[in-house]
Amino acid sequence: MIRRLFPHPVLAALIVIVWTLLLNDVSVGGLLVGVAVALIVPQLTAPFWPNRPKIRFGWPMLEYLAIVLWDIVVANFQVAWLILFRPSSRLRSRWLVIPLDIHSPEAITTLAGTISLTPGTVSADVSADGHSLLVHALDAADPQAEIQRIKDRYEARLKRIFR
Repeated sequence: MIRRLFPHPVLAALIVIVWTLLLNDVSVGGLLVGVAVALIVPQLTAPFWPNRPKIRFGWPMLEYLAIVLWDIVVANFQVAWLILFRPSSRLRSRWLVIPLDIHSPEAITTLAGTISLTPGTVSADVSADGHSLLVHALDAADPQAEIQRIKDRYEARLKRIFR
């Protein structure tokens, strides 16, 4: 019964949160309309999500979010240091091809987004078969070490989140 009422509980919760933020006011009427929209939109979009991934919430996701936020802060300082104190002729820009062990489109999208959110790296393309990701790194002295760092820090954790 609850699964039929809330086919996508995370989407429903996100809709209520975004609705409340857009209203910029917490009121009973606003919450009721937000809940109504949160009930209707997932029902209407459920047929378009036939194979939605199973996501493990809890500690694995909190750990991943903490690591990503930490890496974003640290990378901001690293990129600022590179830009301010290292001549651009000494930057070691590289294209990295990261072989993927994750295959769900949602997990690959999350990995690509994480890489692009981290200053100094940008996801550029996913191979047609979905088995590798092309990433540009602003400064990578050792490309293999950078690839391994991405796989160990992000991909391994995403494998635990997206079952």
